[in-house]
Amino acid sequence: MQERSLEELFVQAEELIGRMEEPDLSLEEAFASYEQGMKIVRECNRRIDQVEKKMLMMNEEGALVPFEVEEND
Repeated sequence: MQERSLEELFVQAEELIGRMEEPDLSLEEAFASYEQGMKIVRECNRRIDQVEKKMLMMNEEGALVPFEVEEND
């Protein structure tokens, strides 16, 4: 089974949001859509984390070093 791209996951999430905004959506369908949406969000986060870990940047000497995200607490 081929893994979906981030773009495909984003489209799927947008479609789910559209369905959840429908006024005639049952509570069961809303919960199922929410659960599916959370799975998509987790997968997107996992993929983005993988990309961040692989990113490199060039330092002043021209060497490649790992890209580190600064966290502001």
